[in-house]
Amino acid sequence: MYWIIKKQTIAVVVSCVLVLCMAVIVGTGLSNHAAVPTAAESDNWGLNFKTADGIPIGNASAAELQKYNAVYLGDTSQKTIYLTFDAGYENGYTEKILETLKKHNVKAAFFLVGNYLKTSPDLVRQMAADGHIIGNHTMTHPDMGAIAEESAFREELEGLEKLYQEITGQELSKFYRPPQGKFSTDNLKMAQQLGYKTVFWSLAYADWLNDQQPTREEAFDKLLPRIHNGAIVLLHSTSQTNAEILDELLTKWEEMGYCFGTLNDL
Repeated sequence: MYWIIKKQTIAVVVSCVLVLCMAVIVGTGLSNHAAVPTAAESDNWGLNFKTADGIPIGNASAAELQKYNAVYLGDTSQKTIYLTFDAGYENGYTEKILETLKKHNVKAAFFLVGNYLKTSPDLVRQMAADGHIIGNHTMTHPDMGAIAEESAFREELEGLEKLYQEITGQELSKFYRPPQGKFSTDNLKMAQQLGYKTVFWSLAYADWLNDQQPTREEAFDKLLPRIHNGAIVLLHSTSQTNAEILDELLTKWEEMGYCFGTLNDL
């Protein structure tokens, strides 16, 4: 999941810089100003952590997202973490991750792609049996921000729903995460019309490249100081580092006074 902001024009980049500067000057948060991309645009989800209270600012505000039943952050008055994993394929680490989650009695959300369900149905069934939420990460992991036709959008989500029901005999939870965080107003509206809550994130790090895995120290340098109240954390279950540090990571967060909620609590 590539979550770094990639603006399509210099003008847009300059505009965002100006907004950030104004936010600092007047002492208000960017979340009061940031808007969802218009129907003619698409954007990559991104975050700014340079805030006084440590709560990151998204490139669309919580208030704007709420109009479309979308979230990136939980209740910031509560020391609660919402742990989520994205996976397009199985890389040999999910079983260890599931064992660690069970040890800490943490219920996470796994946003899966069609390929994962097809190739690892037993693990999908285990996730469900362990009480984890299975979310919709689309059937084929396309750039959903480039999809304008409702039928094509619907096919990506409903295709995964059907496959999940065939594998588990259960209905898929109505939580959707856009691949690579690419989204637009039209996408959010279409997901909402299909009964979905779109779930972005307020904390993630570069953990998705198999040949460039972060070290334990690099992971903790990102995941410990940036944790915050109401954090929706995105990790990739394909990451060897995540599997190796998860037990220690959850312990450290617990020692910091955090507990774990589920997306159903949002």
